Formats: sequence, C-alpha cells, structure tokens
Amino acid sequence: MSTSLAMINLDGPDPRAQAAFYGTLLGWETVHAEDEYAMISSDGAPIGFGRVPGWTAPPWPDPEGVKRYHLDLAVDDLDAAVARARELGATVPEHQPGQTWTVLIDPVGHPFCLCPRR
Repeated sequence: MSTSLAMINLDGPDPRAQAAFYGTLLGWETVHAEDEYAMISSDGAPIGFGRVPGWTAPPWPDPEGVKRYHLDLAVDDLDAAVARARELGATVPEHQPGQTWTVLIDPVGHPFCLCPRR
C-alpha cells in the first residue's frame, strides 16, 4: 500500500486573499478561486484555502505550547525572501525560536517559516 500527499489545506477567513498571498510568494498559479475555497498549484501537491466563518488566527508564540502544522518554505536568499514576504503583507514577529530560519505571520495570521535552501 502506498500513500502520497495529495494536497495541503489551510483554513482562514478569505481563501482568495490567502491564495493571492501564497501564490505570489511562491510563484504558483491560482487554479481555483471562489469565496469559500481557493487553490494554488505548481509541481507537487497543491495548497488549498478554505473559508471558516469566525476563524481566528493562532497565537504566536502560543502560550499553551500547542504545536500546529505550518509551512516551511525553502528560499535561496533568506533576507530577500523575508523582504518580499513583508511587501506582500506578512509580518515578522518578535519571537524567533531559531537562528537559521525566520518565522513570519501571513496576512490572515498563520505562522510560516522561510528556511535557507540546503
């Protein structure tokens, strides 16, 4: 029996805006966009974005210590990638748990990491 990753889905308040942010950041195409659901795709598993009424962003850092899924994105130039993400609406929180990667918060509040490509 073989299992493979079909896609990743992220909840949030505005699927179109999330798809626009991550699509632009990654250079991926928006292949579906409506009020309730949007999807971006390139090589590999696509990323979908589903609207959740009343959705609230997870805290960062989380004082309860609850670990959630998040995206780690590999980049060639960390400083340039952080600057680009900020131009697109991401923020850089004060709390940074590592020294070789940068945690950012996307425009709807999801934390994600930019990591130097190995």
